[in-house]
Amino acid sequence: MSRYFPEALVQPGKIEYIPGLLLSPCLLFKHLLVNRQILITVLLSVFIALLGIGVIIPVLPVFATELGAGGMGLGMVIAVFSISRSLVMPLVGGWSDRLGRRRFLITGLFVYGVVGVLIPSAGTVSHLLVIRTLHGVGSAMIVPVAMAYMASLARPGMEGRYMSWLNIAMFCGVGCGPVLGGIVMDIWGLASVFHIMAGLCFIACILVLRNMPKQPPEKTVPERTLLKSIGAMLRRRQTLGLLITRCSTMFMLVPTMAFLPLLMNNWQCSGLDVGLVMACRTLANAVLQVPFGRLADTKDKVQLLTVGTIFMGVAVMAVPLANGFATVMLIYLLLGAGEAVIWPVLGAMAAEEGREHFGYGTIMGVFNLAISGGVFLGAVLGGMVMEMSGLAWVFRVAGIAVIAVTLFGVLLIQSGSGNSSRSFG
Repeated sequence: MSRYFPEALVQPGKIEYIPGLLLSPCLLFKHLLVNRQILITVLLSVFIALLGIGVIIPVLPVFATELGAGGMGLGMVIAVFSISRSLVMPLVGGWSDRLGRRRFLITGLFVYGVVGVLIPSAGTVSHLLVIRTLHGVGSAMIVPVAMAYMASLARPGMEGRYMSWLNIAMFCGVGCGPVLGGIVMDIWGLASVFHIMAGLCFIACILVLRNMPKQPPEKTVPERTLLKSIGAMLRRRQTLGLLITRCSTMFMLVPTMAFLPLLMNNWQCSGLDVGLVMACRTLANAVLQVPFGRLADTKDKVQLLTVGTIFMGVAVMAVPLANGFATVMLIYLLLGAGEAVIWPVLGAMAAEEGREHFGYGTIMGVFNLAISGGVFLGAVLGGMVMEMSGLAWVFRVAGIAVIAVTLFGVLLIQSGSGNSSRSFG
């Protein structure tokens, strides 16, 4: 290893990037130990928290229905979570840069645990809506803050790898959760699933409290309000292109998840068949994160983003051409592979923008807001297309929209990189 560790100024839980800094072997060793501890703690806490989220996915609609929720009520149970999460994420991101990230991660995990305790005690749909609003606030403090941690830990040129590790933790947690939730509900009943969620989140909270060093606020964050930061992002072409791209690549989430069971119903497929198709997509995405994370650090990010997006869009448009379980399984495997290309690329781009211009928490908060916006727009677009043109066109239009809008975002990124001191190369 070279004696030069060019980026790091070591503080407990904090890294600043100063090219040319010469570190003694002892200081370098301390740096590596502290960073490894933070890295493992963040990944474990995110996995445990999202496992806790995943366990309630199959049972929350059942519980809401037992409280008397109809179609509108079920929609509101999902919507209030997304709305509160979307409103709070950008605020938490900016605050975490100025006040330190550890306190927000601990608070978010604790809120998740409290929500798990409160949900079984909800007596009406209105009570459940209030609890789910709180749930969204807690969610806003976990994933964006964890992404900011990973971005701050990554040395320049390794952002893709660090983001790929975080993606694996998230995908594995959400992917394993529904299976665990179904087993727990069958053995111990509905309420026990929420108690499992609470227990997992409290464990993650304790893990962070015990193992995460306190972190000083970012010293290099520009002194801007949130609105001024968002304005600066929208004026900077690279950042605007990144946010548009992150938003547009999520257009397909609801069509490929919510509308898939309707399509597979035509082939007399079981619920297990639907679950296996969805799981194979998540598994392919998770397994390929590490190799594509390395590619994101060594190859041209814009080219990878373009290829991955086209791959995804074509796969989504091909879904209506499937004629049975095996065909749609293959298509979803290819879709997961395309997603595996773009996730670490986009995360690495966001990390670079945070380091150079906005602060890690600020950019990650707005970055995740773009994700939520893409999911919402995809859901609205899918519903409108189904009403007007039928189920098959939902997938075709979603695929076309993903490719067209993402390529527009890529053009913005490329046009802005010529005026930037650092491009996404």
